[in-house]
Amino acid sequence: MNDPATIVAAFGDACNTHDVDAALNLCTNDVVFESTTAPDGERVAGHASLRQIWEPIFENPATHVEAEETIVAGDRVVQRCRYSWGEGHVRAIDVYRIRDGKVAEKLSYVKG
Repeated sequence: MNDPATIVAAFGDACNTHDVDAALNLCTNDVVFESTTAPDGERVAGHASLRQIWEPIFENPATHVEAEETIVAGDRVVQRCRYSWGEGHVRAIDVYRIRDGKVAEKLSYVKG
């Protein structure tokens, strides 16, 4: 599985089934993640740091990401999506970089 769109789709499936281990297994060991926290996002790197941020999100059964559009340009994938957590939601853009068949970077932005 080296197709960037397929990797991002599998990552989305792992998120929507609340399987943090599967999501992390789709990421490089040195994965970089930037959250949507204002003003510049919180930047973390590596599985341990990412697990710490993602576990509380994945534990909420109401969280869900609905992909609206996926654009692939080489090793980059830009995905417009709707992220919901029960009674609320935001529209977002995630910018992924794929390396060696895994997510190496996930930069997240939301409409504010």
